[in-house]
Amino acid sequence: MAHAEALATLRERLAAAPRWCVLSGAGMSAESGIATFRDAMSGLWSRFDPMQLASEAGFRADPARVWDWYAERRAGVRAAQPNAGHRALGAYAQRHPGRLTVITQNVDDLHQRAGNTDALRLHGDVLGERWLDRCRRDPGCHPDWALAGSPPHCERCGNLVRPDVVWFGEPLPLAVFDAAQRAVDAAAVLLVVGTSGAVWPAAGLVARAHRAGAWVAILNPEASEVDDEADQCLRGTAATLLPALLDGL
Repeated sequence: MAHAEALATLRERLAAAPRWCVLSGAGMSAESGIATFRDAMSGLWSRFDPMQLASEAGFRADPARVWDWYAERRAGVRAAQPNAGHRALGAYAQRHPGRLTVITQNVDDLHQRAGNTDALRLHGDVLGERWLDRCRRDPGCHPDWALAGSPPHCERCGNLVRPDVVWFGEPLPLAVFDAAQRAVDAAAVLLVVGTSGAVWPAAGLVARAHRAGAWVAILNPEASEVDDEADQCLRGTAATLLPALLDGL
């Protein structure tokens, strides 16, 4: 099927879908200038040891190093702007409340700033913070009350503040993942955008949607590890393909 014809066919499916989902990955944020983790040449994990910078053990071993690295990432997220793909999804959601659920593996806030304020973030929020350990003295103690530092810490018990992201070896937030599963179960279409399909359990949502009867379309410049689960693969970037699919719907 020619590219233009494939786009038109998918656009018709989206127009008819009472509910549909997007599963977005790092490639979508890369178009806004946020570095991916897994690219062989420029990905963050080609330059840094993930177990030193994205694990509880790494944080406990060198809290200042990890905190300062995340501070740089946060600055990059704050400087980045939603691209045309984010804006196309946000504008569609504003036009059709309740029809689209955005599920993202990204920890930035670009979907939210573009208008998908209820996007489900499977791997957390890099701009958010939480305590490293549960405080036994005062369960209501909030990280905002911590003393400044690298990282901030509790004056009374010494508890450290950490980024509110999912590190290696940690489970996804249960409520968020449950909501994502329910969304793909109810979806007529799932668009998989800008992801390698290599990160589990997020990648398992693609097969789950397929089993539930959704039409699965993968939008990515290159082949992904979940292409075999797709009914349709379109080669291109989110910033190019999503406006072509959604503008005017």
